[in-house]
Amino acid sequence: MALAHAILAALVEASCSGYDLAKRFDGSVGFFWSASHQQIYRELSKLEDQGWISSESILQAGRPDKRLYSVTDLGEQRLKEWIAQSCEPTPIKDDLLVKIFAGDIVPKQIILAELEHHQEAHLKKLSTYKNLEQRYFQNPQELPESGKFQYLTLLNGISYETHWLAWCNQAMELLNQTIEN
Repeated sequence: MALAHAILAALVEASCSGYDLAKRFDGSVGFFWSASHQQIYRELSKLEDQGWISSESILQAGRPDKRLYSVTDLGEQRLKEWIAQSCEPTPIKDDLLVKIFAGDIVPKQIILAELEHHQEAHLKKLSTYKNLEQRYFQNPQELPESGKFQYLTLLNGISYETHWLAWCNQAMELLNQTIEN
């Protein structure tokens, strides 16, 4: 997936400034497609040059003017075409798994510390996702169509984090048993 499609997906929901888009990215699309604010601004310029988005300048008293970006008909068409194309599952690239694979060459405490670090990160992310679910998706069957699709991405995130936590626990348990023996 190109960053362009992630930006279009975020903007198709509502027009916004580059700053607001970057913040929205941090709290929605960014959970499954990360990009720096600099990358987002660079891509906004390219998308506008291609005619996939348009912008208008909003005058602000006492502050710099703001650019409000919107998806054009062409941009929405390109997003629809991209959505209709089949995509392959993303291959796994995970530093932790490489470390685990070769973990027998270092003291087990090093790997256990790394697992604990990841466990904390996944617990934090799961907590964020659960809070979003509680705040915005208490009654999924009553959501508008767009909300149901957004909820599905959140459910995937919850499942992903839950799986990682279960795996971390299994790995730590196995390695702790090895240490005791």
